[in-house]
Amino acid sequence: MSTKSVAESVTTSGKQTVDLAQQTVRDLNQALHDQNKELTIAEWEVLNPKGEHNLAVGLDQKLKVDIYGPVGYYCAGMNKEADITVHGHAGQGIAENMMSGSVRVKGNASSAAGATAHGGFLVIEGDAGSRCGISMKGIDIVVKGNVGHMSCFMGQAGSLVVCGDAGDALGDSLYEVHIYVKGSVKSLGADCIEKEMRQEHLDELSALLEKAGVDEDPKAFKRYGSARQLYNFKVDNASAY
Repeated sequence: MSTKSVAESVTTSGKQTVDLAQQTVRDLNQALHDQNKELTIAEWEVLNPKGEHNLAVGLDQKLKVDIYGPVGYYCAGMNKEADITVHGHAGQGIAENMMSGSVRVKGNASSAAGATAHGGFLVIEGDAGSRCGISMKGIDIVVKGNVGHMSCFMGQAGSLVVCGDAGDALGDSLYEVHIYVKGSVKSLGADCIEKEMRQEHLDELSALLEKAGVDEDPKAFKRYGSARQLYNFKVDNASAY
């Protein structure tokens, strides 16, 4: 149970502080959701998250939220407009189904980072686990480290930038996501191929790296995308079904 109301935790600078050693996840999320109706406090800091799940989910306002410590599953899920920074590692599904705004993880992220997200910007300063960007639908993701297997599986739209290496089955069954990888790729998934890096792609990649605050040479990356062979059913493959 809460021992201190969120309203009592405003600092002299006007920043709202929520200490999860004293307050509940529900207290935090309700206070953040109250800002959807009328923006009264734009900056928030969350202390002692200790791996709690579902922190700062469903935000729909131009908030700046800093979470100091590791978070559990589905942090910043369904985000709209808010800018959320995790000063630590993140569990499964960080920024899942995000619509807009930004999420930055100043550590590693577990599996399914940015899953199904329709928009927004996700930066992972460490490594990302398996299925990073699975079924992504418009989000841009920049990973400064490596990504695990099946990343960008069934990716539909957006961009995935990997400054390290990629695991098995990268881009399996993807549609129109642009994938950029600087390091090695263990294997490509079904219908994913290496593609020509034209000037338009160098420009796009350069803009994404700059936005993420990553100092890398776009020319050091390779581009991967869909061979577009799985878009339509082919009768010759009927026996495979």
